[in-house]
Amino acid sequence: MKLLQSLRRRFLHALRALLPILGVVIAFQTVVFRQVPEGAASIVLGLLIVAAGIALFLEGLERSVFPVGKSITNKLVKTASLWKLLPFCFGIGFAAVVAEPALISVADQAQVVSEGRINSLTLRFIIAISVGVVMVLGAVRVFLGWPLHRVLLIGYGVVILLTVISPQEVASLAYDSGGVTTNIVTVPLIAAIGIGMAASVRGRSRLGDGFGLVALCVMVPMVSVQLYGIVVYQFGEPAAVTHAEAGAGEMLWIELFLGLMTVVRDVLPVITVVLFFQFVVLRRRLGNPIGVTVGFVMVVLGLYGFIVGLDIGLLPMGRQMAEQLIATEQIPLIIAFGVLIGFATTLAEPALMAISKEAEDISEKRLKANTLRLLVACGVAVGIGVGVLRILTGGSFVVLITALYVFALLLMLLAPKDLVPLAFDLGGVTTSEITVPLITALGIGLAAAVPGRDVLMDGFGLIAFASVGPVIAVLGYACTVKLGAIARGKSSPPNSPLEA
Repeated sequence: MKLLQSLRRRFLHALRALLPILGVVIAFQTVVFRQVPEGAASIVLGLLIVAAGIALFLEGLERSVFPVGKSITNKLVKTASLWKLLPFCFGIGFAAVVAEPALISVADQAQVVSEGRINSLTLRFIIAISVGVVMVLGAVRVFLGWPLHRVLLIGYGVVILLTVISPQEVASLAYDSGGVTTNIVTVPLIAAIGIGMAASVRGRSRLGDGFGLVALCVMVPMVSVQLYGIVVYQFGEPAAVTHAEAGAGEMLWIELFLGLMTVVRDVLPVITVVLFFQFVVLRRRLGNPIGVTVGFVMVVLGLYGFIVGLDIGLLPMGRQMAEQLIATEQIPLIIAFGVLIGFATTLAEPALMAISKEAEDISEKRLKANTLRLLVACGVAVGIGVGVLRILTGGSFVVLITALYVFALLLMLLAPKDLVPLAFDLGGVTTSEITVPLITALGIGLAAAVPGRDVLMDGFGLIAFASVGPVIAVLGYACTVKLGAIARGKSSPPNSPLEA
């Protein structure tokens, strides 16, 4: 009974997160296009399946991965066993990202538009390994007290250098890949590890040192994906597309079974890492083995339902909206759609709510959660608007994204250092499992519809702008408040520039 109530609550929560998207789509269909979208029934069915999948997935996480993972983390942090903690950080970072729904969506789209030159599974494994390494680097940073702004300066220096020399086909994909590694699956675990370590090490600030792992998880995949792109486009060839001969009904069941087995394969790393550290490293039994097993099954079924729902609902809707908007030939209207979608969905983003509330609690309410959410939503909206305008006008992704990150780094040098980790973390939690597929489909649809655009080079990139926008918004506001306080002759405490 409690399980059904919890699933119902999560299903309704997922539907509420979908409502802003539906609201924007319905408004444009009724007011602008004045028509019922093609395949409306399939789109609605797909969205319901997405919501059900998210509900099952999250409930499964809460019953399996999260409680066991947090228990292991707390145990390792309390014992200060670094040689055990670092492998766990790598394992949980790798495992969680491999099964990240938003990353699966982007990787699958990249394989399609690159004609198989970029392999979806390979791309996901490269990003997952990168995040695992980042988790180790982040743990070491907390223990040694390295200032995050110095790590980011060096890291983004490498990112920008690779952006200049890597193939243009992978630059936007690399930035998008960094933006989808951290959200509803990874953020709770990553935040718990970072804040837990900062609280356990003497002399560390939970605000200045506890945050920052998410920021690193966004940055490092940008490096690895660009390196992968250099290798692929130097030596790789497009993959041949083959079709198996089978009847329609038989083919459907084969595809369903293979899809389910693919999800099982994706989730196995998470299960393996968690159970290995639970039984082998800590030598402890599971407190509720039946509940944990049921949780793992729900994770698999939920993730599978989410992927099926995407294919039926969100992705076709995104492509259809892109085609309709392009047909109007009204650039302001197209930009307005991207801005409204970005703003509405960000305000309802669960990971953003969690991080903002955590920051408010840690800062003893000197940072306001609602202020942070509003700043981030505005940053995402403007970022997507800039990205859509770039696709429509044919601007250079490399030049524009490089300029924005250089500007963000300059703001980072001026902003209070305790807020730098939080600002960059907020940029990494703005793209959820619901918004990423729609934004990706919109970008690819626009690139396919506008003459002279390349789907791979121009279709990706909207997520990148949606990630850097909030960083600039939060750091810019912090710098403005700080400079205003200085101009009035007041001292600005390092961790309270966003006070209401």
